[in-house]
Amino acid sequence: MATPVDAAPVPVTVQPHGLKGLLGLPDRPKGLVIFAHGSGSGRLSPRNKHVAHGLHRAGFATLLIDLLTSLEEQDRANVFDIPLLAGRLSGAADWARLQPALARLPIGYFGASTGAGAALLAASAEKSDIRAIVSRGGRPDLAGSRALAHVRAPTLLIVGSRDVPVIELNRTAMRHMQAQTELVIVPGAHHLFEEPGTLDMVIEHAARWFLLHLEERP
Repeated sequence: MATPVDAAPVPVTVQPHGLKGLLGLPDRPKGLVIFAHGSGSGRLSPRNKHVAHGLHRAGFATLLIDLLTSLEEQDRANVFDIPLLAGRLSGAADWARLQPALARLPIGYFGASTGAGAALLAASAEKSDIRAIVSRGGRPDLAGSRALAHVRAPTLLIVGSRDVPVIELNRTAMRHMQAQTELVIVPGAHHLFEEPGTLDMVIEHAARWFLLHLEERP
């Protein structure tokens, strides 16, 4: 299953729900980062694939996954069902632990927009062993204040300087969190980080966070 750093990710099917994913696995990975996409995005998003490639170069395996089936996506309520998405994300982590090439790797979550709320909710579970979380333009508030207070994984919140309402939502969420948290504001970026160079800054900060907090189990 192992591939060189610059090799294309391979399609996988994540059970038990038959979710479609793309697994990127560099040589001797330091950890696994599972992506939780925002509404209207998915495993084929060019932005998500760009971030995943940057994390490959930093030495991490990545799993880009659609948390809903194509049939489920037709019901827009599912796209914003944070508990449902959190459950699917936890299920993806459970699946990864059963794969021989991934089983020993510590796991982190990378959440964007509503996916950040799902990642934090999933990580708030009592038995969660998620080691680190990065949120890009995320809505951590959607996890709910009670869940935020139970998250133990160090969490990095990255927001664009022009995404003013989301900056305030992130600051509010931080006040509910007991875990180590950091807020990074990327100059000149809007919500989607489409401005030149801004997504590369996201990669730089995310790689720093995962390198700091993900360590392979002995």
